[in-house]
Parts: sequence; structure tokens; C-alpha cells
Amino acid sequence: MAGMTQLGKGMMIAGCLLFIGLMTLWFGEVERDRDFPNRSPTSTIEGDARAVYLKQGRQGHYTVTGYIDREPILFLVDTGATDVVIPEGVARRLNLQPGRARRANTANGVITVYETQIKTLEIASLTFNNVRGSINPGMRGEAALLGMSVLRQVELEQSQGTLILRKRQ
Repeated sequence: MAGMTQLGKGMMIAGCLLFIGLMTLWFGEVERDRDFPNRSPTSTIEGDARAVYLKQGRQGHYTVTGYIDREPILFLVDTGATDVVIPEGVARRLNLQPGRARRANTANGVITVYETQIKTLEIASLTFNNVRGSINPGMRGEAALLGMSVLRQVELEQSQGTLILRKRQ
């Protein structure tokens, strides 16, 4: 009988640990969804346009997972960025070639960036070809800025925490 009591206690502890582990995974996923709600964006067809609906993240930004030359990348929508701006480490990973150096005005002052050409940039089913980009050697992290070299090709509509990117066909 004492053996059954030990077995019962062990099973109870194992069950509690399993429950705690599953709850940790679930809440971690909920937190990621709050920070990055657009990890798997989809598009809809609205008349003669395709539209992607983005939810605002917890910090008030619009981020979205997309692709540069078929490689996944996280974008931060930035209407203040002239081009798609890519951190240097990400540009190396994507095999983007740095071109002519030029000066750029940023929130942190004037910096040197390098022109690059992006063959294909995709967000859900929105596709953009031959996109002007800038490689920023001082930019850290894995996220790129989705700037006006793409955004000028879409209609932007923002309301109540949702940003719609609409591209006419």
C-alpha cells in the first residue's frame, strides 16, 4: 500500500509539471501573438484589389512576416522610411549586394547606407518586383523597415488598430 501512495504522489507531481509546462507554452504563444499578431498574414480579394489586414501590435506598431527573394523576414511598417531598409546582417543572409553608398537622415542622425535591389518582396499574396532597398550597417536585429519604396504601391487605410494594405491589380 505504501508503494501505491508513492506512485500516486509521483503521478500527481508529474501531472502538475506537465500542466505547468503546457500552460507556459500556451501563454508564451499568446504573448507572441500580442507582440507579433501578423506572423502568418493572409490576403483577400476586394473587387480589383488584393488586401492584407494587419493588426496593431501591443506597442502600437504594425509588423508583418513577409519574404525577400523567398526568404522569410519580419517587417516593421514605416511610412517615414524612404526605402525598404535592411540590417546589414540580414542583407548578408539574403545575399543582397551593397551598391553605391549614400547618406540618409534617420531619427538617430545622418548615417551611411548602401543601395541594393530586391528582386521580389512578398507579403501574403501582394508581390513587389525590383524594389529599391537600403542596407543599414548600424541597424541591429532581424527586422527590416517596410518603407515607401513598397508602400507607395499600395493604398493604406488605418482604423481602430487595423492597417489595410490594398494593391490594385
